[in-house]
Amino acid sequence: MQGLRRCSNDIVPLGLSPAPTPPSPPGPPSNNPSSLSIDVAESAETRIRRLISEHPVIIFSRTSCCMCHVMKKLLATIGVHPTVIELDDDEIAALPSSSDDNNNEEQQQPCNTPPAVFIGGTCVGGLESLVALHLSGHLVPKLVQVGALWGKK
Repeated sequence: MQGLRRCSNDIVPLGLSPAPTPPSPPGPPSNNPSSLSIDVAESAETRIRRLISEHPVIIFSRTSCCMCHVMKKLLATIGVHPTVIELDDDEIAALPSSSDDNNNEEQQQPCNTPPAVFIGGTCVGGLESLVALHLSGHLVPKLVQVGALWGKK
């Protein structure tokens, strides 16, 4: 099992099944590495929900997903660097479905289909939904509201 991995310059394997974790890369971490830790007693669903609640902006993707790359580039141009978790095919079923969210009027794509972006613990949807949110002028205020972006209006 490939397991969960955080995409960045350094990929950190975060297997959903018990496995030894590699040592932390040298240099300052881009996010709190302890929040990406794996508790082997947690189910995949519980781990994913915990990651969603601990990170203001998180994207769940498949390996080498071009839509995920576009999402990351869009957010980076705004000044946000999301946590990105790559899922294996068998782990995708652990993503919460859109019915799990109470406030998803803006959502155009179910969140149990990668890539799926969550902002402030709420499913936004896929690339199309993220771009629509940006073009409508609602993305930056939402990012400021959840603390992923400071001082922009």
